[in-house]
Amino acid sequence: MENEILISVQELSRLYGDQHAIENVSFNVHRGEILGFLGPNGAGKSTTMQIICGVLAANHGSVSIAGYDINESPQQAKEHIGFLPEQPPLYDDLTVDEYLIYAGKLRGIEKDAIAEAVELSKERCGLENSGSRLIQNLSKGYKQRVGIAQAIIHSPAVIILDEPTSGLDPIQIREIRELMLELSEDHSVILSTHILSEVQSLCDRVMIINQGQIVLDKTMEQLQNDSDKTDHIEIALHNPPALEELLNIEGVASAESNHKDILRINFIPDTDATEAIVEKAATEKWGLYKLNPRDSSLESIFMQLTYGDGTPPAEEQTDNE
Repeated sequence: MENEILISVQELSRLYGDQHAIENVSFNVHRGEILGFLGPNGAGKSTTMQIICGVLAANHGSVSIAGYDINESPQQAKEHIGFLPEQPPLYDDLTVDEYLIYAGKLRGIEKDAIAEAVELSKERCGLENSGSRLIQNLSKGYKQRVGIAQAIIHSPAVIILDEPTSGLDPIQIREIRELMLELSEDHSVILSTHILSEVQSLCDRVMIINQGQIVLDKTMEQLQNDSDKTDHIEIALHNPPALEELLNIEGVASAESNHKDILRINFIPDTDATEAIVEKAATEKWGLYKLNPRDSSLESIFMQLTYGDGTPPAEEQTDNE
């Protein structure tokens, strides 16, 4: 059904001692939607996903999966969830078929329906010719496929994928991305990843969490529209004037010196003073030699919202959580 809400998260909070891991987190995900879930390490992504899956209990708030409350009707809610953690829960000494049969039984699939469910999940994940192979002998890409196959074997309404392309080669990444696009046609998908290009190429919507709170929730179309709007520019001048002189240019709200000869000029809302600034610089011989519009890429937005335009601490940059 068009616009059907399959995941409803309302005012979730989770405390560890006196500290909030997440606080008042709310969002919905509709059928056919891929939500990119972003955030730095320790921001609350894993806590949120574990609460949605019913692995952790929230201190406050509610989660509904396909209309079932995760606390009041946990069995029915979990029947509609498929989850692939960052490390797929595989048994290396089983064949692909043996493992998927086992996963089907755990999911409560009727005995006479398991064989069909296994074949369908293998077909959707490109594993048709791998049923008799031991999982330990598969490449990492194929192990990821098996992990996704176990997540969808019971045809859940909701699929949650945590770093599904981590450590894969470019061909494997492309194949897994194509699979995720196919899955989104019938399911709601939450994709947690550190690969921002993956979000841009796959997702309908992006949500960023930082310090336990949602700091951005927009569709990719909204982000694109935002990127077409310039609210400031940065310029470099050989002969910069006093900042007060820049304020006399029509459309300029404020101006500040960042470092060296770089000036940031902020515009009045819904105004673009770029052309007027260039003309003034030429007339007054300010020696304009650099002009950068606002960077509105997803990477820039992510860095601004999570690190305040800075860079992550060294230990976080090397953390492969």
